[in-house]
Amino acid sequence: MNPTIELLKSHRSIRKFTDQPVSRELLKELIRAGQAAATSSHVQAYSVIHVTNPTNRETIAELAGGQAYVATCGAFLVFCADMKRPTEAAERTDARVVRGMTEQLLVASVDTALMAQNVAVAAESEGLGICYIGGIRNNPQQVSDLLGLPDHVFPVFGMCLGYPAHQPDVKPRLPVEAILKQDTYTDDREQVAAFDETMHAYYQSRKGGTKQSDWSHNLTPLFDTKLRPHMREFLVERGFEMK
Repeated sequence: MNPTIELLKSHRSIRKFTDQPVSRELLKELIRAGQAAATSSHVQAYSVIHVTNPTNRETIAELAGGQAYVATCGAFLVFCADMKRPTEAAERTDARVVRGMTEQLLVASVDTALMAQNVAVAAESEGLGICYIGGIRNNPQQVSDLLGLPDHVFPVFGMCLGYPAHQPDVKPRLPVEAILKQDTYTDDREQVAAFDETMHAYYQSRKGGTKQSDWSHNLTPLFDTKLRPHMREFLVERGFEMK
């Protein structure tokens, strides 16, 4: 395999970082790489907040569920879906702009995710480690207030960046046969059952035999309760009315 594919397959989340800072120039280059990602109709519906204020980083760490590495990593970014910039640009051409469409929410969210993943890969190619922080959606209004986000902009996730202080094992992924289907959707329960065995062995190895779980059981907390039910009301209040 070529080096790019090997880099992509070596991804792991890093939660322990050295004290080495991430330079502003490198950060700008990573953002430029992010901007090179595909974007729907060239809308580029994203903004990135580089949070440097130590107090704000500590606050976000708590709002995200007590994830201390948000405050201690070399750089912390918040990736925001941004429909403010493109809709206002269209308005300046005298367009009769319609806001709050579900498609706008989808476009902005997808654009943001694609851009962030480019940043992640570029960062890893430079020897940095990254960790996505979806926990900022635990308290999206408080995060938005802290960052001064206007209407039609919302925080999708954060990203810790820094030089790794550890190298955890690469977490296994589902077999490609479960993901890559030909012509029609096919049942993948056999592949899932085999993957549960793989993940059970992985957790046994990583946790010194103390974690008795697998992939399917780890999903239980995500689906046996209403996860972040506040998000719909929050998005409507931000101007994403999902018409």
